[in-house]
Amino acid sequence: MTAPLVELRAITKTFPGVLALKGVDLEVMPGEIHGLVGKNGAGKSTLVSVLTGLLRPDRGEVRINGRTLQSFDRRTTIEAGIGLVPQQVRLVPYLTVAENIFCGKLPTNRTGNVDWKQVYDRAQAILDSLNVPVAATTPAGELKVAEQKMVAIAQALSSDMKLIVLDEPTAALPRDDAEIMFSFIRKLKDRGVSFIYISHHLDEVFAVCDRVTVMRDGARIGTYPVSELDMPKLVQLISGANVENYTRRTEMADGPVVLEVKHLTREGAFYDINLTVRRGEVVGLAGLQGSGASEMMRAIYGLEPATGGEIRVDGQPVTIAHTLAALNSGIAWVPDDRRRFGIVGLRPIRENIALSVLHRLTVSLGFYSPRRERALAEQYVNDLNIVTPSLDQPVEFLSGGNQQKVLFARVAAVKPRVLLLDQPAQGVDVQAKAEIFRIVDMMSREGIAVVLYSSEINELLDNCDRILVFREGRIRAEIAAGTPEATEPQILLLAEGG
Repeated sequence: MTAPLVELRAITKTFPGVLALKGVDLEVMPGEIHGLVGKNGAGKSTLVSVLTGLLRPDRGEVRINGRTLQSFDRRTTIEAGIGLVPQQVRLVPYLTVAENIFCGKLPTNRTGNVDWKQVYDRAQAILDSLNVPVAATTPAGELKVAEQKMVAIAQALSSDMKLIVLDEPTAALPRDDAEIMFSFIRKLKDRGVSFIYISHHLDEVFAVCDRVTVMRDGARIGTYPVSELDMPKLVQLISGANVENYTRRTEMADGPVVLEVKHLTREGAFYDINLTVRRGEVVGLAGLQGSGASEMMRAIYGLEPATGGEIRVDGQPVTIAHTLAALNSGIAWVPDDRRRFGIVGLRPIRENIALSVLHRLTVSLGFYSPRRERALAEQYVNDLNIVTPSLDQPVEFLSGGNQQKVLFARVAAVKPRVLLLDQPAQGVDVQAKAEIFRIVDMMSREGIAVVLYSSEINELLDNCDRILVFREGRIRAEIAAGTPEATEPQILLLAEGG
């Protein structure tokens, strides 16, 4: 039998108040695509952080090609051929794409100086081989989330890696780009490269993985050939129970218009957008990456202000040149990249929830009240079922689903009239996704007008009253829930130009 490329034996890791890994074993074979699945907080990211040298285990050992690692640091694992593409990509924004790809390993010429021509030629060749539509000379800070993820994969592939860990690799990618990635992964597998593939999109596990390891509550439940599983069985292994998608319970009332957008335009992003959202209504936005849907929401929130058109809230025109103006107008936003734009990871839950309402948590003479802050946080932790050992827990140590609930708690505390949601269930497990959409339904019942963008069409079909289909910066169709046209193939066809 072929010996394993990588072996993890009895890996145990503890964080303050949390036993993250409980004696976990894992084997990856040469030329294998090995799925690693589990709910948020199951221990997947902690396990691969140990494998890639980002964390030192409390107990256990890691073997690569039969040799036990004596030290745990990133340099050691890179030299052993272990690459990592994390879920939350952290490129250096002021360096070019090429400089990021070769960061720490810039090629030099005979004089010892950096060979910049080689840097940019090699980087562009890698990008072209992956069909990444980005120039090697582009500053990384100008990239969209999907482009950042693709550049990070190119960065990992720029070295001769034997094993590459992909953590939620398609979380921000449109379908066509995801298919390109799948094809590239399979080609590398045929050359003997191994992958650990972490994803909450379980259909991807069935599409690309040979075996899958299931984790739950820091322990390994088992490792199975993918060919011996089906979707219901895998979901049951992950959750320990049968989990169904959440479907919107609230029927849209014929209430007054809360948000009205007229002829909204931002050159190069979207053009002549007209839409209305009523009290308690959830309006979905469908479209491929760059279609204008997400960009329009960013304009309404003042992140990238529109260059023309009008926005009205409760019938009154509002001028939104920045995010504070949006908040003062009753508009709140949950971003697609919670680590970059949402949570303050090292600060406790109570502070993260209170950030947008600090002015309401003062007592006489303007002094800030920790007691009011704690009472506010307790209310939303209970209402939204945020799982945490305490209100003082840094948000960084929460699972992805619970981090997302903290963001919902923050915007709920503002008591907005309009709620903009950009990929609110991105990168969370099936159970957390159901809980998030329960929260969206609850907020709509309170009369909030909700605009929801998602690349997962089934999420829109299950949770929206109407769906607006964007393509090339314009609204191309409107589809009401429950009609014959409200199907995934039809909406995808419209989004792609059919």
